[in-house]
Formats: sequence, structure tokens, C-alpha cells
Amino acid sequence: MRNLLYIIICIAVLASCNSKNSNSPDDTPTSGVIAIASDGCFTPIIEEEIAVFESLYKEAGIVPYFSGETETINRLLHDSTRLAIASRPLTQEETEYMNGRKLFPKSIHIATDAIALITNKQNTDSLIGIPVLKDILTGKIKDWEEFTTDNKSGKIEVVFDNPNSGTVRYAIDSICGGEPLSGNLHAMKDNRQVMDYVSKTPGALGIIGVNWISNPLDSTCMSFLDDIKVMAVSRYRKATVTNSFKPYQAYIALKEYPMTRSVYLILSEPRMGLASGFTTFITSDRGQRIILKSGILPATQPVRLVNVRDQL
Repeated sequence: MRNLLYIIICIAVLASCNSKNSNSPDDTPTSGVIAIASDGCFTPIIEEEIAVFESLYKEAGIVPYFSGETETINRLLHDSTRLAIASRPLTQEETEYMNGRKLFPKSIHIATDAIALITNKQNTDSLIGIPVLKDILTGKIKDWEEFTTDNKSGKIEVVFDNPNSGTVRYAIDSICGGEPLSGNLHAMKDNRQVMDYVSKTPGALGIIGVNWISNPLDSTCMSFLDDIKVMAVSRYRKATVTNSFKPYQAYIALKEYPMTRSVYLILSEPRMGLASGFTTFITSDRGQRIILKSGILPATQPVRLVNVRDQL
């Protein structure tokens, strides 16, 4: 009888241990598999960060979901992921919702991005002012001839990466001052499609994150890909060579390029798991150097300022 009681106790203890182990997290800061969400505008940077992180920590696997900003934030709010990358922090309402679920999210500034304007290489214009861009986005200017009389590129076709991306929100909030965008604008599935469409369409004007078009072979971050043209942007309606700037890293750092935005990691992991480990890596010296090489401005790494004025 005593032996039977001992056996029953042992079985109960083992069952309790197995129950605890089945409910315990199976990832650590440097091992396991997790999903993360990111605005597709930052795909090249996040893919590079993941590749280097996984090469350092062989037992770690990070599965990224790239989509629009709205879906990225929603994945975090609905607990489909504990880490999101977006061009805005959570709103107060979103933060309070997550706090109510005992998740207590943290927004960490990791970089400053720039919104680039790209055109077909046949387009004869290379300068544009923010007030004129607003007129294009709201439908007041519809043809390149209205922009410059000798520009024969035809109808202006504005192309975004995704209808729910942070780039579209930036255009509405920061360029148009809350005014609605024209109904004639187009949204593709991602930034690659924007570049492809602009390279083949004489009248196209693409609005895209600059990390997509930076030349990866240029260590000075002072050149862009060859199959499109990058416009220089001015804060003033009358854009000139002296008051217009391209989205080079140095001009982002000096705040001379007028269309910039912050990039945030939003972490809602209540413990030190793989999401926290990947966040620590991105904010570390090595992770910030990856951002530096991408052509945008890292939050902590110093930037080499190259005093070069290219031909506009």
C-alpha cells in the first residue's frame, strides 16, 4: 500500500513538471523561433538585420511579416507578434489597450528615414518644392507640363507602395496637412513594384523609402540605383539648386532634406525572450552599423558628412 502511494505521488509530480514545461516559453534572447511584423518600407534593413543576427546565433529563427503599417500595428495589438517595426509609435489609445492586457509596450527610436521621390530617367525635371508636391498629391496639378512647360512626360501618375503604409500616412499628415489625396493615385503591393513601374513609365512619380534606392556598393551613401531618377526636394514652392536636397544620409543628418520620419521598434514582450534579444541587437553598435550602411540615419551611430554637392 505504501509503495502504491509512492508511485501515485511520483506520477503526480511528473505530471506537474510536464505541465509546467509545456506552458513555459521555448525561446530565449538568442534561441528559438518567433514572428515579427514590419512596415514593408523597411524590408531591406530588417532582412539584413535578421540575416546577421541569425548568423551570430545559430539557434535563433526570426520570421518577418512585411505589410502595410496598419496591419503591422494590428498584429502587435492582437498579440500575433511581440515586436513590430513602424514609422510611428503607438497612440495613447493603443498603448492603453495593451496596458490593459498587461503587455506594457515600449517604443524605441532606432533610425531616421527619408521619403524619396523617384521619376523615370526620361523625366527632365529634377527639382520639386513641397508646396508643389502637395498640389500634385491633392490633384491640383495633374500633368508634368503644368509643373514645367517643357516637360513632355505627360500625365503625372503618383505611385505608393501600399494603401495602408506609413508612407501614405506621411503624405496625408506631413505633406498635405490632412487634406485627402487625389483619387487618381495608385498603390502597388510593395516598394519593388513601385521602382519597377517608375522605371518603365515616363510620367510616373514614385514615393518610396530611401533605403530601397540607396546604392549598396557606395560606402559614402552618396549615390542611388541607376534605373530611376531621384528628385531633389525644397521646402519652398520655387525649388532651386541651392535650396533643394536629395535624400542623402548627410542631408538627413543636417536636417536639410525636408521629408524625414522616425523609425521605431515597438516591443511588447513581458519577459526577456527572442524579441527582446533581437531588439537589443538592432540597438547595439553592430545593428546600428547595418542601418548606417542602408543609407538612412541610425539613432546612435555617427555619420560621416561628405561635403559634396551633386549636379541637379
